[in-house]
Amino acid sequence: MSVSPSSAARLPAAADIALAYHARTKHHLKRYAAGPETLDWDAQPNPFREFAGSPRTHLPLTSDRLAASFAEACEGTAAIQPLTVDSVALLLELSFGLAAWKEHGPDRWALRCNPSSGNLHPTEAYVISEAIAGISDGLHHYVSRDHVLEQRSWRGAASSGAPRLWLGLSSIHWREAWKYGERAFRYCQLDLGHALGAISYAAAALGWHAHVIEGVGGTQLAAILGLDRASDFAGVEAEDADVLIAITPRDAGPPTHDALPLAADAVADVWKGTANRLDRHPLYRWPIIPEVSAATAGAAQDAVAAPPPCPPRTPRPATRAAELILNRRSAQRFDARFTMTAGALHELLDALLPHARPPWNAWPYAPRLHPLLFVHRVEGMTPGLYALPRSEGADSRLRRALRPDFDWHRVEGAPDHLPLFHLLPTDSRGVIRTASCHQAIAGDSCLTVAMLAEFMPLVADNPWRYRQLHWEAGLIGHALYLEAEAAGLRGTGIGCYFDDAVHEILGIVGSQYQTLYHFTVGRPLTDDRITTLPAYPGRTRNEVGVLP
Repeated sequence: MSVSPSSAARLPAAADIALAYHARTKHHLKRYAAGPETLDWDAQPNPFREFAGSPRTHLPLTSDRLAASFAEACEGTAAIQPLTVDSVALLLELSFGLAAWKEHGPDRWALRCNPSSGNLHPTEAYVISEAIAGISDGLHHYVSRDHVLEQRSWRGAASSGAPRLWLGLSSIHWREAWKYGERAFRYCQLDLGHALGAISYAAAALGWHAHVIEGVGGTQLAAILGLDRASDFAGVEAEDADVLIAITPRDAGPPTHDALPLAADAVADVWKGTANRLDRHPLYRWPIIPEVSAATAGAAQDAVAAPPPCPPRTPRPATRAAELILNRRSAQRFDARFTMTAGALHELLDALLPHARPPWNAWPYAPRLHPLLFVHRVEGMTPGLYALPRSEGADSRLRRALRPDFDWHRVEGAPDHLPLFHLLPTDSRGVIRTASCHQAIAGDSCLTVAMLAEFMPLVADNPWRYRQLHWEAGLIGHALYLEAEAAGLRGTGIGCYFDDAVHEILGIVGSQYQTLYHFTVGRPLTDDRITTLPAYPGRTRNEVGVLP
């Protein structure tokens, strides 16, 4: 990692801000982090950003034509699609598009392919295209509600080379802060990780790779995405520039920095569109959120070696990737009597290891998070606490940081490549339910995962790592979501938990490690009172022909 002298002078203060924010926004058994005292659901902020005056391109809906299976997407064997408007539309449909509308009484809400805390969706997606048939060169904003691209800028000269595609992601913090108050910045970062996972799996189903681009800081990315154009965002909620992703066919090499899109104002002749206001009457202000956002802006360049090859996986049903992605849901309740198989657990955990498969082939950083598993009902496994260290030497470091009475025995019957350790036999259903803000799903599931991050040294050295660690947690969560669906189960992310109560359970003292996200997996119980409606009423997903 290289840091400029001017940046280095700011690091200590910025790190103090990031660490203080994390401590301040912890939930405790006797009090929750600061948030709104009341919510008016009829005045919820608009979940869809639009740019008035931007020309629109209506995208086709073609997910019913994509034949690639989920197994082929994960194994890197899906047929490679050409970079055209149809395939870009499919990438967006399967990563940020709507999966369905839901109704219960007078309430109606949209479900998207990228999960979000509280279904609030702070993440916005932008497309940068060059020489892609059917899409003008330049910058576009994706509106998931309508499945359209809004063109924000035009390139000064048309591209004549090979087609190239990037996705830029940003966050509207107010969407989360409206409900969650000061803790919302954490949730926005977790959502970014889920969005990265959604892009990686969708790209793999098209025979493509997604690459998180290192070293692109917030200021540079804001210029590329036009988020620094004050006149286009006057009087409305700001967007925080987060990450740039290059999309390439699987048989192409990884992108290089000289192939990155330039700042839009340097290459565009025309800008169109002004952002809409999402909340006309905000009742609260949370100044700590823009403060921690500024403190953690930046980037890092510390790419690790390519992830190791994937070991063989157990054959699984050839469920189409598009079908599985569009049917992914968060379970609201679990069957407290259901027991999952050990084989299903091993498949879930195998997907969390940093192998050369989605979503980890998109992630250029060393693994820094390690799942702690509160196992309730898995065939052949003693209920209790288990650990899955995800990097070399992590088990030794965790042994020193966690309780000394943990036994650290390798789990018999687990695949040799799976570093699964038994720590403590115990019925943890009640304790993890309490620690997860008294949520029944944490105890009724087959298992609950607490994602333990290497924390203090990383954030103190570079405050941007605070974002990165949450993104990695979201990536783990997204892998669990889709692997649970593939196993006929379902998952649910939990962002509300009593931070230090969990640390006390694990024996953690200090801030060297911190838990950043919880996740549950089990067999869901459905609520028949909720009606499911088509994602795009009035439009049908194209069922003519099949994409290989």
